Amino acid sequence: MKLSLFRKKSPWILHYNAGGCNGCDIEILACLAPRFDIERLGMINKGNPKQSDVLLVTGPVTHRCRERLVELYAQMPEPKVVVAVGTCACTGGVFREMYHAGKGIDRFIPVDVYIAGCAARPEQIIEGVAKALDILERKSKEIEKPISLFGEVSEHDGETDRRGMAGKVGGGKN
Repeated sequence: MKLSLFRKKSPWILHYNAGGCNGCDIEILACLAPRFDIERLGMINKGNPKQSDVLLVTGPVTHRCRERLVELYAQMPEPKVVVAVGTCACTGGVFREMYHAGKGIDRFIPVDVYIAGCAARPEQIIEGVAKALDILERKSKEIEKPISLFGEVSEHDGETDRRGMAGKVGGGKN
């Protein structure tokens, strides 16, 4: 079986608070509780970025946490998906243009799914993570495309000359 099938069935989530009021963090914890039980979908909240597939970010990006956020994003293996949870993570929210915060996390790392709301409801978070899983599956398929060689192989003085060949992703000849 392909690795992407296993990734879709059991994504590991890394939750990072970029500095906010903790309202969205409480809602994420509600998703882990028995009422909403996000773990029934196979999602596990992990603390290690090297084992995570989805990065959930809450709160506006403060100047102190900006470097850590970029480091966490860089440590995650490809393919990875970033989900901005709450208005503060999407646009900066009530902290926008303040002395200690930026406008949103998309100024520092690429964001795949935006979940608006102050604080975002658990149903919205679960729906956003489900959309993130679809994006993760699509990114996994793009990575798994075979590399085919195209171009001409020629022989020169009894030796095979492969300098005219090049690698191309996708499998088709152009």
